[in-house]
Parts: sequence; C-alpha cells; structure tokens
Amino acid sequence: MKHTISALVRNRPGVLADMAQMFKTRGLNIRSLAAGETEDPGTSRLVICVEAENGDMDRVTQELQAMPEVIQVDDLARKEFVDRELLLVKVAMERETLTQLMQIFEVFRASVVGMGQESITVEMAGDQERVEGLIKLLKPFGIKSLCRSGMIALKRGDE
Repeated sequence: MKHTISALVRNRPGVLADMAQMFKTRGLNIRSLAAGETEDPGTSRLVICVEAENGDMDRVTQELQAMPEVIQVDDLARKEFVDRELLLVKVAMERETLTQLMQIFEVFRASVVGMGQESITVEMAGDQERVEGLIKLLKPFGIKSLCRSGMIALKRGDE
C-alpha cells in the first residue's frame, strides 16, 4: 500500500539522514521525498512517499515519532490531504509537432520556460496523477530530460 508520511522536524543537520537510515533498516524504498522549511525557520516538513504494509508503516511511524528531532508524524494515507508535485520536462520538438505540443501544454496548464531549436522545456504543478498523465502524453514526442520535485502534501481542513 502507498503511504504518504508528513513529518515536522527540528531544522538541524543529520535529521534527514537519520530518518532515511531508519527506512533503509526496515527494507523500505523511499519513492519520493521532499523537504523544506515551514513558516517557522527552526522547523522543516518532510513528505515521504513509500510502499509498505500497514503494520510496517505503524512501526515506522512509531519509530519516527520516537526520534528526538521529530515533532510530529502523520500517515496521510489515512487522512484527506492535498498534494502537489512540480515537473520540469524537456521534450523534443519539430516544427510539425509544435502546435500539438502547445495544445497538450494548454490542457495540462503547463508553462513553457525554455525553448531551443530542437526542444522545448515546460513546468507544471499538479497531483501525481496529472503529472503522470502529462508524461505519458509527451513520451511519443521524445522526452529528452525530466525532473520531478517529489510530492509535497498537507492535511485538508483545519487540523
């Protein structure tokens, strides 16, 4: 099962390495990781996506919560949440395909951020399904390079 873990941690050196080591020890592969400061510069939020059984994730969540630099841990897979991911993608471009590419970009609300003689670079923010959808449509044109930020997420509502 896919789990999205949101962890508030003290913004100190080594916290991310310690958390990653704990996932490694459990044999869990981190599929996506995003980290950044919150509204408080002394606190960072880490959003970690991992595939694991529910029992394994319960133990992981407990171990994370027990770490001294961890303030709060939530398994968002069990809650409603809003998620986004940033995608930068460079696609092969020919004069004959430019109109078709621009139509795809418009549908996905992707913005052109760079253009060369043989390629076009766009950015898009959206949930993972939308990002995957754009990538799937662009593959036949020839993806030259691609970079994804990893998912960021927050619980919905007032919690």
